[in-house]
Amino acid sequence: MLVFTRKRNEAIVIGDGIEVRVLRVGKDGVRLGIVAPIEVSVHRREVYDAVCAANKSAASTNAIEATGLAARLRARLSAQTSPHRTAPAQAGPGA
Repeated sequence: MLVFTRKRNEAIVIGDGIEVRVLRVGKDGVRLGIVAPIEVSVHRREVYDAVCAANKSAASTNAIEATGLAARLRARLSAQTSPHRTAPAQAGPGA
């Protein structure tokens, strides 16, 4: 881990497009400002960990359960759709 000492309004630069600036230092914490390209995700650690846990949980869905669910949905859809009936042609005037 690289450790920096910075004062208020001082910054560090990461790569070509990320800047981390100390905005305020208080009793309970430090307020940081981060400038990064739009394609770079920036999250607090606790938010990042929660997102990773949710993604891992979603990815580990039981394949057998998913297959069974898909079969039930297909059955329900096929029961709802009935063969299309065509109405008999009506004779026009003078026919």
